Amino acid sequence: MPRTATEFAVHLMIEGGHREEVRFPTIQEFQKWYSNELTSKSTSEDFVTVPIKNIQGECMVVRPSRILAIRVEPVFSSSIDREF
Repeated sequence: MPRTATEFAVHLMIEGGHREEVRFPTIQEFQKWYSNELTSKSTSEDFVTVPIKNIQGECMVVRPSRILAIRVEPVFSSSIDREF
């Protein structure tokens, strides 16, 4: 039986060596944000909002042209290194 991820950790590798992690509850929510915010504005110097799930009402802004790589990692509720 395949396991189902409880959320998805998205690691953004940003120009200058910065790394940020944001989490999405489903892969579909990440894909929606990615296609609406990043893909359509990939060469833009304007800021786009990156949703932060952990803290209500907080968000991060980033320039899409400065994102060098994105890694999507499924997180399972049974993972050993969970944060409490």
